[in-house]
Amino acid sequence: MQMDKLLLACFFLLSPILLCAQKKPLPGLDLIRTEDLKKDLFEFAGSKFNGRSAGTLDELKAAVWLAEKYRKIGLKPAGDDGTYFQYFTLWRNQIANSSYIRLNNSPLELWKDVAVSQMANVQLNGEIVYLGNALSIDTNSVDVKGKIVALEADPKGINLDVSLPTWRYNRYIFLKYGMPLVRKGASAILFIADETAERAWNDAVENFKRGSYDIDGGPNVNVNTTVPVLWLHSTAKKEIENKSTTFSTNIVVNKYPYPSVNVVGVVDGTDAILKSEYLLYSGHTDAHGIRNKIKGDSIYYGADDNGSVNVAMLANARAFAKNPAKRSVLFVIHGAEERGLLGSRYYSTHATVPIAKVVAVLNGDMIGRNHIDSAAILGSVPPHRNSLDLVTMALSANAEGPKFKLDNTWDQPAHIEGWYFRSDHLPYARLGIPSLMYTTLLHPDYHTPQDNAQNINYLKLKKMADWMYRTGWKVANTDKRPSTDKDFKLER
Repeated sequence: MQMDKLLLACFFLLSPILLCAQKKPLPGLDLIRTEDLKKDLFEFAGSKFNGRSAGTLDELKAAVWLAEKYRKIGLKPAGDDGTYFQYFTLWRNQIANSSYIRLNNSPLELWKDVAVSQMANVQLNGEIVYLGNALSIDTNSVDVKGKIVALEADPKGINLDVSLPTWRYNRYIFLKYGMPLVRKGASAILFIADETAERAWNDAVENFKRGSYDIDGGPNVNVNTTVPVLWLHSTAKKEIENKSTTFSTNIVVNKYPYPSVNVVGVVDGTDAILKSEYLLYSGHTDAHGIRNKIKGDSIYYGADDNGSVNVAMLANARAFAKNPAKRSVLFVIHGAEERGLLGSRYYSTHATVPIAKVVAVLNGDMIGRNHIDSAAILGSVPPHRNSLDLVTMALSANAEGPKFKLDNTWDQPAHIEGWYFRSDHLPYARLGIPSLMYTTLLHPDYHTPQDNAQNINYLKLKKMADWMYRTGWKVANTDKRPSTDKDFKLER
């Protein structure tokens, strides 16, 4: 009798351990394989797609490659007209070659001698008013109304501890020193490059000369600015500061359409009721195409940004295709993210499923670099957190699987990068849909040709793919959809 009691006690003590030992692994996790991630990424981020620049044939060819992967995996088409594709139009504004810019009636070669960082359809002719170094200007008292003004850029007071301090430096200088002059009525602003701007020249020009892009209804469909902003080399300072210098220009802005596309597939849910709801995985096709050479290469492959996420989505799709969840699972790889989140802005307002039925968005942006044990999710900290339920699921999935040490500093409103506002979860979050962004954060190869498939940490990429799948499995199978936080409001 005593022995029976002892055995019974041991059973109850050991049963949780035995149950844990017998617990089946997460269905589908074995289908997320490092070798598949590597093979897919070397293809997708290889030279044949020339960096997948938005609005080009290269982006469209890459989209076809993704759709064929969807088909082989077994995803059902969920784009328009029974296809995997949802096409949309990009409107591009670009300075015409017929434009001219002259100093003292001497022509300046566009992009080599002078760069236009803010376009305006404008014709101007007059003397330049030189204001000196930007730090010396009292914008409260200076009279610049109707004048063509020039000033020397200065990095003091500009936070250069950001990714790409090169081309973005010009933008920061304009916001700090140029925008007040625009508000005071200046008719044109000419910045004389300092040492930092000179180093940034080639990279900045590659961005400026592409112009601006938008979709119908967006703020940049038409060029509404009337004050052009130009950059001159530091050698122009001597000519401008010591004598009356005339400036004349006729800037002509052309507008024309390009096609881009979202690639959309779905795994139908198994529950008779919940299958009408959707978990949405999000990535983006495009990178930065062919640009200026850096370290001997000019193809901006976009392996981490954002090929790493796309191949992780393909791995997740294989897992869900073989192991469907209660809810349906959408895989949306957006076009033209690098042009201003255009594909996600379009899909969120022209969704191919009822947008109210999308219960959560798991977006990824760069998930294959940096220390193997570190990562982040943006949207986990207020005011960016819009669903405690979804964050709890993501944190639980991390604890069960990869056990990353999470860095939430990038999710803070005061972070200089403002990265929460720069990826494809944003349009969905603005609609109140629970949304997160998975990332392993930036690195020195970001937006350079060195962001290539050779430099990806594939063991880390698998851990991130696992984490996204574990989270998605929870979302797609929970009886109650994640709720949106009450009074959710972004700071901008």
